Amino acid sequence: MAPHDLRRPFKRPAISDQQRRREISLQRQAQNRRDAQQHARCLASTLLYLQFPQAEPASEPELELESVPEFQAEFGTELEVEFEASPREFDIRQASKLKGSQARKWFAGQLMLPEWMIDVPDQLAQDWYVFARPAGKRCFVVSTNGTTVSRLRNGSILNRFPSALPNGARARDASGSAQSYSILDCIFHESDQTYYVIDMVCWRGYSLYDCTAEFRFFWLNSKLAETGACDQPSYYHRYRFCLVQVYNCDQAGLSAAYTGAVPYVKDGLIFYNKHAHYQTGNTPLALVWKDENCSQYVIDTDSKGQIPSQQQVVLELQDNGNLTTSDDPPVVFGFLDEGFVQKSGLHPGNLLRFAISEGGLSFVDGKLARADLKYLGKSNRARAFADSYSKVVFQHMARHSPLQFDDLLASIGSSIDQEDKPSEVEMVG
Repeated sequence: MAPHDLRRPFKRPAISDQQRRREISLQRQAQNRRDAQQHARCLASTLLYLQFPQAEPASEPELELESVPEFQAEFGTELEVEFEASPREFDIRQASKLKGSQARKWFAGQLMLPEWMIDVPDQLAQDWYVFARPAGKRCFVVSTNGTTVSRLRNGSILNRFPSALPNGARARDASGSAQSYSILDCIFHESDQTYYVIDMVCWRGYSLYDCTAEFRFFWLNSKLAETGACDQPSYYHRYRFCLVQVYNCDQAGLSAAYTGAVPYVKDGLIFYNKHAHYQTGNTPLALVWKDENCSQYVIDTDSKGQIPSQQQVVLELQDNGNLTTSDDPPVVFGFLDEGFVQKSGLHPGNLLRFAISEGGLSFVDGKLARADLKYLGKSNRARAFADSYSKVVFQHMARHSPLQFDDLLASIGSSIDQEDKPSEVEMVG
């Protein structure tokens, strides 16, 4: 790699309010502590007990739930599982009645979804971790009552199997409570049939929702290997679990995550704010960044695997005709008049695909001012939600003015100014 002038000043023009929202998110999590234990217990049972009548094969893709009536019937059945009602969380009995797109949205909303990096965070070296993201299927893995289940973002079962996780197999943890459960945030890497664990949500019934990423990574590193989950597969442990290598995001750590060898196919870099709690949904306290050197898929492709000549986006149609992103609050990209909506047979809640035409995207003071949209049609029904604002902008930048790895390095500053501390958080599976 060519040497970098790390002393040069660095500041790209802001095209978003991502930094401001990061600060707000940190303030909000300190003010709005919730009943995380109840939420974790509800999620664990939802992930485990909402089942297809027959288990899907491991190679099954993310299914379109409306096309599987058996799944709808199971989803519409109220389960005989008792929970204390929580006014702030989605109860298991409500979740069990969801179907189709609503079910996909609910399950997808339980994961912490990183925003795309469109502005380099302040204090990147001091306050952030970085690791190479494994390519594969993002999923929750829950172990309880002698079995282990992994579910994709749309709620469909990826695998049901015995594991060495706590209460993950009938032959293990016989002395532990049968009601104890653990929830891991994983990426299933198809080529080596391995679950790469990127976060820990709950461990032996102890919720980690309101713990910082710094603590969650420490706990994950400390506890997972003790169970034997990182061992090679066996009769009572069908799939291997593996930790990813996490680094402090100083110059050495960032370079190691970017260029270092890993046992999986890389799909970009993930950045975690050390102080961030496990926040469900999109959060600016976790970020994804890609370029062609660390990901095969930097610019979105069409259904044929080709990069379209114009950027395509998926937006959600609202009651008033607005076209919005999946953010909370959503960002309005455009508007469809009532006549066009009725003529096209569209309904509020539909996910619609658009091309960004010649006029492109325009920004004023870090906010979207105008988007030149061309309607293409309805999105694939398997999708759970619209694109996020950060994804649309990142894709736009990737085509016109990408955020380069040199920009990330330069933003950290001279290594002389770095604190003298170890770079690596040991998380070797």
